[in-house]
Amino acid sequence: MHLMNKRVHLIAIGGSAMHNMALSLHEKGFEVSGSDDEINEPSKSRLASAGILPAEVGWFPEKITKDIDSIILGMHARADNPELIRAKELGLKIYSYPEYIYEATKDKTRIVIGGSHGKTTITAMILHVMNFHNIETDYLVGAQLEGFNTMVRLSNSAKFAVIEGDEYLASPIDRRPKFHLYKPNIAVLSGIAWDHINVFPTFENYVDQFKIFIDLIEPGGTLIYCAEDKVLAETCKNAAGHSIHKIPYSVPGHHIENGITTLIDEGITIPLLVFGKHNLMNLTAARLACNKIGISNEQFYEAIQSFKGAAKRLELVFKNDRFSFYKDFAHSPSKLKATTNAVKEQFTGRLVIACMELHTFSSLTEEFLNQYEGSMDLADEAIVYFNPHTIAQKKLKEITADQVHKAFNRSDLLVFTKSSEVCNYLKDIKWTNKVLLMMSSGNFDGIDYKELAGELKI
Repeated sequence: MHLMNKRVHLIAIGGSAMHNMALSLHEKGFEVSGSDDEINEPSKSRLASAGILPAEVGWFPEKITKDIDSIILGMHARADNPELIRAKELGLKIYSYPEYIYEATKDKTRIVIGGSHGKTTITAMILHVMNFHNIETDYLVGAQLEGFNTMVRLSNSAKFAVIEGDEYLASPIDRRPKFHLYKPNIAVLSGIAWDHINVFPTFENYVDQFKIFIDLIEPGGTLIYCAEDKVLAETCKNAAGHSIHKIPYSVPGHHIENGITTLIDEGITIPLLVFGKHNLMNLTAARLACNKIGISNEQFYEAIQSFKGAAKRLELVFKNDRFSFYKDFAHSPSKLKATTNAVKEQFTGRLVIACMELHTFSSLTEEFLNQYEGSMDLADEAIVYFNPHTIAQKKLKEITADQVHKAFNRSDLLVFTKSSEVCNYLKDIKWTNKVLLMMSSGNFDGIDYKELAGELKI
């Protein structure tokens, strides 16, 4: 299918992935328009700079005309969206954004990275190495990466496509998980830890999505998977269907000295800017994927030494010789545990104070809360924050500080329901010989991390 010289309209253009796709298609030479009922920063400024920011906020079915070649529907839109209804009436071709990504890359070698955690980091590592060695590729990644203008690139010339395979739903009218649409030639699975409880009500149902993903790997393709995850390992070993090549991976040899993690491979030592066993496994997954497209271990290690990490993935906010402050996207139980453990292992002589925000639909759901038991035990001090107003906005049943305390099952856990109280508490601590770790898929209701760092007793 040829997607060149097309007029494309994006419904819900203001989303993170959607506005990046709009920018990518505009850069490719497409005539791009879009709409949304809310467009915030940085989407607003970036669309404006490209000259494709909608003149008005809202939905305008009269702008949906027969000369539009493709409609791309974002997850933020509803099934009864007036522009979507008009597009259906006109018989226009309607894609979810993952479906459109596949159509634009189906003649390329697709590397798809899935899993409940580590997807963005593994994708970012692969892209960093390919960029370092000037290997052109299309891509879709879930964070803004250093050295890349957009989170989406679709070209006519690239032979490869590196795609972060999210398991959340494709669109309001396509209830398949996004990663079911990409049909990888090379697949990476980092782990299975129950998430998105609003879509996958049981753990078994969630695991089934990964079984389907494996079955959708192109015949003769490759599956690279984390052998340390027992559920994933069992799922991959038992995967039926067509013949695919399976490659397990685990934690590689390494040592930590003076706050620096060094990878060890067949006598070769590679100092890294990232740390933590989860990142070492992410790195191994990325290396194996790169090997499959002709990048040698030597080339991979040469490039990966300069990889600083993806945005909000153990991202350094501030440090001096006595104190370090990191922010991380971790929000699910498995991510909390892996991230906290990584910081604790990296800074063995310091106290780690970990603070997380319950922010996602799953984390704020009464039925899911108990999954967090023990997830912050590795921190020397643990703090949990949630905003009751956010729970009300998501139309969920109210939860209490006492419920949160019981769910985490840590007697000295501190629970706050106002972000100002979190900040005031942190400002009262003397931070000499300590590490602060702030974890959330949100931002603690607008906390400016750089500003906070400047107000701490360092």
